[in-house]
Amino acid sequence: MDAKDKTFCCIKFSAYRKNIDKSGKCNIIKNSSEYYFKEHKIAEKKKYNQSRQRNRILELLKGTGTHPTAAWLYEQMKGEFSNLSMGTVYRNLSILCEQGLVQKRGFGSTFDRFEAHIEPHYHFICEQCHRIIDLNIPVDEGLNQKIGEATPYVAKRHTINFYGICDECRGRAEE
Repeated sequence: MDAKDKTFCCIKFSAYRKNIDKSGKCNIIKNSSEYYFKEHKIAEKKKYNQSRQRNRILELLKGTGTHPTAAWLYEQMKGEFSNLSMGTVYRNLSILCEQGLVQKRGFGSTFDRFEAHIEPHYHFICEQCHRIIDLNIPVDEGLNQKIGEATPYVAKRHTINFYGICDECRGRAEE
């Protein structure tokens, strides 16, 4: 571990007072033997260089109303980038997820799906065509509080998926 990856805490046994100094120094009251040093790893956000492929993936995700798979993204991009591979798509999706620009969604299918709509929202999943639709209804943050009141758990967020028949499939069935 490099010095830049460390922070040193000066902790007083009785009060757990912390004086953090990233340079590795701790201001200790002279003649005090109640203090000791403890190392902590600093959680640094990785910095990534700009990538044309990553920018294009984000652009595609923001421009589609669907929740595409990595394979769909690859098919859309392979004409633009001759050296593109599925590994490149997955690596860039992972970075975008890590940066908080994209969310990975399982939806119970074999393949993960991705979206750039990262604000909390609900989904409607058509049981016939398997389309995933973002619902423009307010998220009920009170559900998190209700979990805390009814259980010993602390809910920080929740996801709700509604299942049924979309308007397009319902229209085809009526014809």
